[in-house]
Amino acid sequence: MEQRVCYRCLIRDLIQGEDYEKRIGQYLKVLDEKDRADASLYEQRLETCRSCNRLLDGTCLSCGCYVEIRAAGKTAACPVKKW
Repeated sequence: MEQRVCYRCLIRDLIQGEDYEKRIGQYLKVLDEKDRADASLYEQRLETCRSCNRLLDGTCLSCGCYVEIRAAGKTAACPVKKW
């Protein structure tokens, strides 16, 4: 099976199941509820990131973060001020 090449994908688009849980899911689960963005805001942020030319394989090229982790924080902000 060939690995999919995708530049403007989130990590959840590239990997699923246990690998996703190891990389991202564990962090999201332990993020305190009071510090977590609500689900609709989180998805809205990720859609903005998906359309950004600074996204590469789930990583923001402006700051180096995994966008799925940054977007989960209630008070987090995009480094180029898109959200």
